[in-house]
Amino acid sequence: MSDIVNVAWKKYLLQLQLHPLRTKAITAAFLAGFSDGVAQKIAGAKRLQLRRILLFMVCPHFTLYGSSDSLNMRNKYFDSIYRSGVDP
Repeated sequence: MSDIVNVAWKKYLLQLQLHPLRTKAITAAFLAGFSDGVAQKIAGAKRLQLRRILLFMVCPHFTLYGSSDSLNMRNKYFDSIYRSGVDP
């Protein structure tokens, strides 16, 4: 098992050197989908919403602007900036 992980890690690092942007984009998409699947399970979902996971993986704008949690965080951030009178 350890040999498989080491080989996969070396291939990942090679791809990171050869194609950094593509590798980082694929990694970010995988992590976004995986974390959404874990979040669904923690929230008690009996079946994963695959469409939602795919949207998190494929559409970065959905994760930034479409989900309610990120909208709430973004609105709180803007409220704190503009109420204090500080121009970013």
